[in-house]
Amino acid sequence: GGGAVGALRSAFAASPRAAYAAAPGAGVRYDSAYHLDAGDRLRVVVYGQEGLTNTYAIDASGSITMPLIGQVPARGRTTSGLASEIAAKLRSGYIREPSVAVEIEAYRPFFILGEVAAPGQYPYVPNMTVESAVAIAGGFSPRAKRDMVTLTHTDGNGSGRYTVPLGTPMSPGDTVFVGERWF
Repeated sequence: GGGAVGALRSAFAASPRAAYAAAPGAGVRYDSAYHLDAGDRLRVVVYGQEGLTNTYAIDASGSITMPLIGQVPARGRTTSGLASEIAAKLRSGYIREPSVAVEIEAYRPFFILGEVAAPGQYPYVPNMTVESAVAIAGGFSPRAKRDMVTLTHTDGNGSGRYTVPLGTPMSPGDTVFVGERWF
């Protein structure tokens, strides 16, 4: 995995200039490869079991809590991996052949700080770029540095902070910092 951040890491390892060239073209896909984390809201459907079909939020510990089976670890899993885990727990003593589907109802939010009109926390939208995040936060303030921003991304490999151009793809949970320019 890694997506755009993996591409940035590879490019930074080669040379900082290459990272800027690599970033805008690096496509981010949120489908079967997306890894869940705290703040994501999921729709879990257990076919034929209306009492278990519901919307569940992944809590700070990285789990969802369902009737009958209790806590199910979700952090770092894909939606299909989580569906398999839920089905396995239901199969052991509750439902003979459970059919489970998990889909993402809402991604965890992103954060934007610094020289924007309305810094704060906002809902993530798939295929979002740093530029669209700035737009959602009301645009640049008059003092904003408009060519490069700092993007902080955390994934299974840890946390990284990168100076990136506006066309860089973002992930849920990322933090964008727009610096101040010096006249």
